[in-house]
Amino acid sequence: MRETSPGRDAGAEDLIGIGFGPANLALAIAVDAHNERNPQEALSARFVERQERFGWHRGMLLEGATMQVAFLKDLVTMRDPRSRFTFLSYLQERGRLADFINQKSFYPTRLEFHDYLEWCAAEFTDAVDYGRRAVEVRPVAEAGRVVAVEVVTEAAAGGAERRTHRARNLSVGTGLTPCLPEGVTAGERVWHTRDLLYRAPELTELRHRRFTVVGAGQSAAEAVEYLHRTFPEAEVCAVFSRYGYSPADDSPFANRIFDPEAVDHYYGAPEPVKQRLLDLHANTNYSVVDGDLIEQLYRTVYQEKVAGRERLRMLNTTRLAGVEQIADGARAAVRNLATGEEYGLDSDAVVLATGYAHVDPRELLGPLAADCLVDGGGRLRVDRDHRVLTADEVEVGIYLQGGTEHTHGITSSLLSTLAVRSGEISDSLLLRRRLCAMAN
Repeated sequence: MRETSPGRDAGAEDLIGIGFGPANLALAIAVDAHNERNPQEALSARFVERQERFGWHRGMLLEGATMQVAFLKDLVTMRDPRSRFTFLSYLQERGRLADFINQKSFYPTRLEFHDYLEWCAAEFTDAVDYGRRAVEVRPVAEAGRVVAVEVVTEAAAGGAERRTHRARNLSVGTGLTPCLPEGVTAGERVWHTRDLLYRAPELTELRHRRFTVVGAGQSAAEAVEYLHRTFPEAEVCAVFSRYGYSPADDSPFANRIFDPEAVDHYYGAPEPVKQRLLDLHANTNYSVVDGDLIEQLYRTVYQEKVAGRERLRMLNTTRLAGVEQIADGARAAVRNLATGEEYGLDSDAVVLATGYAHVDPRELLGPLAADCLVDGGGRLRVDRDHRVLTADEVEVGIYLQGGTEHTHGITSSLLSTLAVRSGEISDSLLLRRRLCAMAN
């Protein structure tokens, strides 16, 4: 622990954000809005992002794929609909507002929404260190109290050059990491859907004329549709343990689970109730598919049966047993759960739509991790303002942008409440700074 000289470090940023995806971008907008309204109490913020430029799931920006959340749940509207960063402001500047309205749809394509995110991110280029990753967080002590942290970064592409930023608060928005089935390793012909648009265009010749897609959620169905459309000479096998794709419940009452008020209800609920709510509403987000896409895929299967050339095969009640590399491809070993039959699918690529997991922020926090309080299950205790509860001697605020489903509910890793959450974190930063100033 680094000791400082007496007196609070005036050179420290109010906030360092680790990661600059939609969550920390929304926080940058909230801080910017506060600073415009209250220049005398401006908050300073800087962000570190390992990508060379802003990007959000670029590997799945499939042509025609639409968002599963309404455009009004952008980075700011639910907190401040008058902001210059609303999706409608973006459309106006791009000259497409009337055209978008004429679509009569609340759901833009993923490509358009990504362009909106890039449009917002462009306003904060000077506040982001792109192409760098945080490798160490060191606590800074003063009179036995942790009053700041030093965030050490290095070039994401490699190299010995390191930089250090000092801050009084952290916002951890490192996103999600891809999950792979046990015993399966990604490779040249074994891809997670995260890399689909990076890898698929590289296949100029198909030796096996088959793709195998594993998974039952939205990403799996979108990958199936994309590969079937892009490679008309190939068979596409969809492997999932269910009998068929399950539709997402996006009905109005069910969607209330994504309302900002639902976070308050969830946070204050007893633990058994929290788990019950997650179980009851899992079908709003997990392993479910947009109803229109399900119908489109079903029509394709039926029409191919009529034509007598079935390229789209739904291998339901089937589970992946393993994957091995073969010449110019990969072999997916699958087992039918109903009959026990096992067989191999020689494929030009095996695509794994097997979801994501949260990265435990304690892996990055170094010595500070020992000062983070946990519950009976070893999970981080998180206050309502999204700040990790810590030992009394830690004055640094550690805010989590995701990974808080156990405390804040199903919206933890989703876009739905980003606008409101970023405002709550910004308000908390300001309140804690005022309290600290009063104490000193």
